Amino acid sequence: TFNVICNRMGLSFPAQDTLIVWSEAENYDLALSFQEKAGCDEIWEKICQVQGKDPALEITQDPIDESEEERFEEMPETSHLVELPPCELARLEEIADLVTSVLSSPIRREKLALALMSEGYMKKLLQLFQVCEDLDNREGLHHLYEIVRGVLFLNKAALFEVMFSDDCIMDVVGCLEYDPALVQPKRHREFLTKTAKFKEVIPITDSELRQKIHQTYRVQYIQDIILPTPSVFEENFLSTLTSFIFFNKVEIVSMLQEDEKFLTEVFAQLTDEATEDGKRRELVNFFKEFCAFSQTLQPQNRDAFFKTLANLGILPALEIGMDDLQVRAAATDIFSYLVEFSPSMVREFVMQEPQQTDDDVLLINVVIKQMICDSDPELGGAVQLMGLLRTLIDPENMLTPTNKTEKTEFLSFFYKYCMQVLTAPLLANTVDEKKSKDNFQTAQLLALILELLTFCVEHHTYHIKTYIMNKDLLRRILVLMNSKHTFLALCALRFMRRIIGQKDEYYNRYIIKGNLFEPVINTLLDNGTRYNLLNSAIIELFEFIKVEDVKSLIAHIIDNYYKALESIEYVQTFKGLKGRYEQEKDRQTLRLNSRYRRDARTLDEDEEMWFHEDEDDDEGEAVEKSRPEEEFPESYGKYMEAKKGKCRHSAQCVQTHNLWNGMFTMYFRLFTVKESDDKENFPTQTPTGSFKFTFSHSAGAANGANGKPAASHAASASPNGSPAKSDATPGTLVVKVNYPDDEDEEEEDEEQSPRKRPRLGS
Repeated sequence: TFNVICNRMGLSFPAQDTLIVWSEAENYDLALSFQEKAGCDEIWEKICQVQGKDPALEITQDPIDESEEERFEEMPETSHLVELPPCELARLEEIADLVTSVLSSPIRREKLALALMSEGYMKKLLQLFQVCEDLDNREGLHHLYEIVRGVLFLNKAALFEVMFSDDCIMDVVGCLEYDPALVQPKRHREFLTKTAKFKEVIPITDSELRQKIHQTYRVQYIQDIILPTPSVFEENFLSTLTSFIFFNKVEIVSMLQEDEKFLTEVFAQLTDEATEDGKRRELVNFFKEFCAFSQTLQPQNRDAFFKTLANLGILPALEIGMDDLQVRAAATDIFSYLVEFSPSMVREFVMQEPQQTDDDVLLINVVIKQMICDSDPELGGAVQLMGLLRTLIDPENMLTPTNKTEKTEFLSFFYKYCMQVLTAPLLANTVDEKKSKDNFQTAQLLALILELLTFCVEHHTYHIKTYIMNKDLLRRILVLMNSKHTFLALCALRFMRRIIGQKDEYYNRYIIKGNLFEPVINTLLDNGTRYNLLNSAIIELFEFIKVEDVKSLIAHIIDNYYKALESIEYVQTFKGLKGRYEQEKDRQTLRLNSRYRRDARTLDEDEEMWFHEDEDDDEGEAVEKSRPEEEFPESYGKYMEAKKGKCRHSAQCVQTHNLWNGMFTMYFRLFTVKESDDKENFPTQTPTGSFKFTFSHSAGAANGANGKPAASHAASASPNGSPAKSDATPGTLVVKVNYPDDEDEEEEDEEQSPRKRPRLGS
């Protein structure tokens, strides 16, 4: 109650106008914080009223003088004993008030504890309990409840040794049954003596060990069941009780570990296939409790404990009898303790299993199935096992110096023997790209599996990538985007986001080929204008693609989905993607055009040269065009004669031969004519079968020295020596090359016109 709390406050004072601080025990301070000063002042006045103090004072109790504490420690213990009333029924109320009143003062608690331990006072009180119970003295029993509860709050280990001894502990439990707040007392003693049964899987011959096990169980029961949950004001009073239980467990584990005969016999029965199912169940549960107790050991002692179990063969022993549900659950708990102790040891063992057993009974697959088949609606056990599997497949703890190939070997083993078991519920629930089950428990399980697969994408490269491609896993996972459970849709989206976050073109090509953005975009459109976590996560996915400039994905999204996304204007993500797409498209166009485009400055310089040339250049041009045949190498004539012999019976070759002769001849006869970059420079065939060449250049260059067009150039282009009619406009030179059908006539013409042969060196 409020009065009791206020009386227990050792030192109380308001600080900063909104705090009330007090000391509950040695080196243990508590505080009440208020939002407003008025509320703080109101409570402070009530506390002072209960304590009988003036609210104007900032400190309601004088602190103990340090010199007084030193004198108390130096003086003999007997001089500080509290004078206890005689241990009689009529004085129980007085004793209860005394015990309750000393709890606020550490020194008075110490004095009372010394007094209770002298002359067997505690045992006398417990004898009065039996008297009161025989007389059905309820008032006395209620006082005894307050006394025993107060003695526990004294927090003294020496008193606990007396109270929890075999002679007294059941009387202590009896006193705590008569809580004044209860109409009828609880039957805790009946439960401890009749309902709770102590099972010995192997007979324990050490009497001290047996007594310690019984005592620990009963004290744990008192703390967890009988005593009410301590308030924030009473929490520190039971710290020694917690320590008492802790050290008892340490002592039990140490005594069992040192008894080699006991452990050897337990393992012999556990590994014997002839052991009955009920007996095996008890043995596995024993080891489960044994491992749980070991968590109280110091790290060094705990490592020694698990090494002892490993040397005795705990892992092979767990494989036996896995068909039993209880055995499987207990074995999974033991397995989790071993993984926390040494993941490498567990990995080394499980990699040896395929040589000895089937895939279905592999220990790691048993753990996965236990996770999948968790009957808890909240999947509490499945969450624990998922963390266990993550520890096993985490490459960060596979870098042991003793085995440098552990990572490669174990991941190969896991993806070969275990991954199909892990993904089985996911694949079974997304057959034909439709969800078969969408209840809450199934959604939670699939979310756990997706979380583990996402971890694999982040930490495994080759193995998970190969598995995703072979199973088309991403397509199956994106089916879950249609789930009515938003958390499951977010898990599926997170998996895709991790894949894209790898920035691996192998993944990108897989996404593009499978058109796997479609379910994501459909979910975004179905979500409508709702601004929720799903909307934000999808937008973030596309924002990442834009910021990282993943060109292949940007092009795929804009080409296929921009029409559906362009209406989304509350974020600039999709317009940004479009901008990135256009920029890349422009860059590619410029890159393509730069291969064929000449420098504009070079063109201007050439034009200036044409306008400023002398007339002597035209005369030199005529001289160059009339060079004798001797200047052509003889080898070229021989080459052309041999070529004509090979192509004599082929009309197509003859036509090709004459075409090139005509083109080369015109090139060398007109080599001073400046070419243009326009498409008009290419030859076009006329209706008569001849080819028309058009060269655009300045008029001054096309005319002779007298200003007349150089018609002789066009006239000499006729194969038969006759002038050809020119269709050229001023400033344009037009050349027509005719090819007669008669082969003999063409050969004769070639012999009569040696200037048509090009110079290879030109």
